[in-house]
Amino acid sequence: MKLLTKLTLFITLSKLLIVVLFVLLLPSLVSVVSSQYTNYYLRQQKKKVLNVIDKNGVDYYLQGDSAYASYTMLKEEYISLVPAYNNLRDTIETSHRIVEEDTLNYRILIHELNFDNKKYILEIGKTTATIGEYNSLLQRFTLYILIGLILLSIVVDLVYTNLLLRPLAKIVRTKLLNRKFPFREPLSPVKTSTTDFKFLDSSLISLMEKIHEAFDKEREFTSNASHELMTPISILQTNIENMMMEEDVSEELQEKLSAVMKTVNRLKKIVHSLLYISRIENDQFAKADTVNVQNLTIEVMEELSHRLETKSIRFTNEITKGVILQKVNHDLFFQLLYNLINNSIRYNKENGAIDLSDHYVLGEPYILYLKDTGIGIREGEIGTIFNRFKKSGHAISEGYGLGLSIVQSISTFHGFDIKVSSVYGEGTVFSIVIPPEMIVN
Repeated sequence: MKLLTKLTLFITLSKLLIVVLFVLLLPSLVSVVSSQYTNYYLRQQKKKVLNVIDKNGVDYYLQGDSAYASYTMLKEEYISLVPAYNNLRDTIETSHRIVEEDTLNYRILIHELNFDNKKYILEIGKTTATIGEYNSLLQRFTLYILIGLILLSIVVDLVYTNLLLRPLAKIVRTKLLNRKFPFREPLSPVKTSTTDFKFLDSSLISLMEKIHEAFDKEREFTSNASHELMTPISILQTNIENMMMEEDVSEELQEKLSAVMKTVNRLKKIVHSLLYISRIENDQFAKADTVNVQNLTIEVMEELSHRLETKSIRFTNEITKGVILQKVNHDLFFQLLYNLINNSIRYNKENGAIDLSDHYVLGEPYILYLKDTGIGIREGEIGTIFNRFKKSGHAISEGYGLGLSIVQSISTFHGFDIKVSSVYGEGTVFSIVIPPEMIVN
C-alpha cells in the first residue's frame, strides 16, 4: 500500500473516530454546558431583581402584599418573593413547583435577602423542559458544526499531505519506476524543501551514478579484454592447426592436440559471445528494421528444424499473422528467438513439445509465449538464469552460460520485458512483453 494511501486512510479514520467519540459524549457535554448556562442565566436574573430592590425597595414587587409571585404565560419561568422564617443558604437545585394546579419541574435559584430588617426568600425558576429543548437544539447545532469542521479538516489534510508527498512521488517515479539500466539520461535533483526528501534524492542519485560508473567500467573491461584475447586465441589456434598438419606427429599427440583445439574453440565462442554482448550494451546496433513476427519465427525454425527432428520434438507455431514490429534490429531479434528456442530444444525431453504463441490486442502490450516440456528450472534458480556464466540446469544455453545473458541484453536493448515461469520436471514458459508503440497498426 502506498504511503499516500496509508496517510489518507489514517487521516479519514482518525477524523471519523473523533466524530464517533464526540457523538457519544455530546449528550453529556451539552447537558453540562446547558446546566451551567442555566445557572448563569438564573444568577443574572437574580442580580437584576436585587438591583431593582436596591433602587425601588421590596414593595416594588410586593405592592403592599406579604408575598409576590409571577410567571410567564407558558409557565416556562417564574419568580417569587416571600418572607423567610428560617435561615436558608443560597443554592440552585432542581425541584417541583405547583403553578395553577400544574406540577412542573424547575431549575430553581434560591436566595435569602434582608431588607429593612426583614428576611425574604427569592426564587427564580426555569422549567427543565425548556432546558431540554435547548439541549436538543444545541446538540444538533454542535453536531452540524463538528461534521463541517471535520470535513473541512479532512480536505485540508489531504491537500497538504498530497503536496507534502509530491516530491517523494516524483523521486520514486523518476529515480526508480521509470529508470532502466543502464542509466543513460542525466539525473536531476527533485525540488523540495523537505530535508529528508532532499537526502533521499541525493542518495539515490549518488548510488545510481556509482552503479552506472561501475557498469561502464565492467562493460569497458569486457570489451577490451575480449578484443585483446582474440589475437592470442587466433594465434594459438593457428599454431595448433599447423602442429596437427605435421607428418611426424604421433596419433597420441594428435588426440591431445585435438582436445586442446576443442578447448580453444570453446574459449573462442565465449569471447565472441562477450564481444556480442558488449556491442549490444554499447548500442552498436541500429533499431531501424520492420519485422513480421510470424515470418521471423519461421526463419528461426528453419535453422533449428534438424535439432527438432533429432529429439523428435513437436513444434507448434501459433503466432498471429500480420503482426509487424517497428524500430527493432532484425538480426538481434532473430538471435533472441534462436537462443530461447535452442535452449528449449537442448533441455527438452525426447518426444517432447514446444509451443510458440502470442497475445495480440490492439493498444495493449504484445506478448510472445514460448512453452516447452523440458526439465524445468528450480524455483530458487529462476531469478539468476540470465546471469552470465550461470550453470544450473535449464539456465545454460550452448553450454557456456551466455545464451540467456545475450537474450537479456537484446531484450533490454529493445525495451522488451522478459519473464520466466517454470515447474521443475514439467517445463518452462518464457514471456516476451513488447511495448504497444512498437506494433505497426
